[in-house]
Amino acid sequence: MSLKNIGFVVFDDMAWAEFGVAIETFTRVHIPTDCGYGCRCYNVVTIGLTTEACRGHAGIEVNPDVDFRTAPELDTLIVCGGEPMRAPTLCKKVAKWLTYRAPTTRRIVALGTGIYPLAMTGLLDRREVATHWRAAKDVAIRFPGLRVHANRLFVKDGPFYTCAGGTAAVDFCLSLIEADFGRNLALKLARDLVVHFKRTGGEEQYSEPLQFQVQASDPYRLAELVSWILSHLGENLTVDALAQHACMSPRNFARLFAQSFGKTPAEFVAGARMTEARRRLLLPQATLKDVATSLGFKNAAVFSAAFERFAGMRPGTYRVRLGVTGKVHGVEQEVASTTSLLIGV
Repeated sequence: MSLKNIGFVVFDDMAWAEFGVAIETFTRVHIPTDCGYGCRCYNVVTIGLTTEACRGHAGIEVNPDVDFRTAPELDTLIVCGGEPMRAPTLCKKVAKWLTYRAPTTRRIVALGTGIYPLAMTGLLDRREVATHWRAAKDVAIRFPGLRVHANRLFVKDGPFYTCAGGTAAVDFCLSLIEADFGRNLALKLARDLVVHFKRTGGEEQYSEPLQFQVQASDPYRLAELVSWILSHLGENLTVDALAQHACMSPRNFARLFAQSFGKTPAEFVAGARMTEARRRLLLPQATLKDVATSLGFKNAAVFSAAFERFAGMRPGTYRVRLGVTGKVHGVEQEVASTTSLLIGV
């Protein structure tokens, strides 16, 4: 198997978090062989304007392997983010080189503010893009031809991929690896990287759980409780059980929760279960019974009815629309009467 060349454009004061997690993710990818040694899948190349050392904003130096003039043919080209990419001088130089390289490169990627030079080429005009929420408004103003998604983690439109940056770079790189070498290898790598959940890109940058943690008026109990709920969605999540976990009386807990988050514990639990259900339904090997049981429902019929109330369609229809094929045991069992979520509230 021939290695796929992955090129990273590096520069002074680049965002180290995005570059670091992306390069670590790609260099960890190996396919097992009969001899017991893993076969590398990617050859990572760092590319600078020159071959002089670049110092990231965290103070860590990177010595580019090659410069723009001597860079090899690339399968994927990744432009890292960083404040200097907003500046016209650097942006124009990178944009000129991207224009030259685009016809011979299978994928061109922008992480965070790496979108500025790619947008300057005009290659993204009339395309959907994602970028960090702090830069989204400025990107939309400077490049009005772009269809900017200010809250998406990452977006693919043709051969161009744009990502919000930050920790979303991990999920994004996993999605590229999945496209190249399959879901099983990507999930194995996600486990090696201790990823809580491999996100698909359509999730919000400012997730609802984080919003709840930020809004919690009692950060020592309610904020921690949000994380606990999301990790125990298959368990008993009645008001009594949650109040006991928070070391509060049920009445006081329900009042404080609603005051802090603007919704009842029941509403929060129901929403959390349905959000997680949409993710688990994307797994082809998961049956409706598997998903229902893992999220605290009595059976697939109860889950199916609840999902239809939440999403406006039954789980089987949801999977079909997203192109998910797999086990469907118990998917479309008709519900004779209205059933409810097992939130016990």
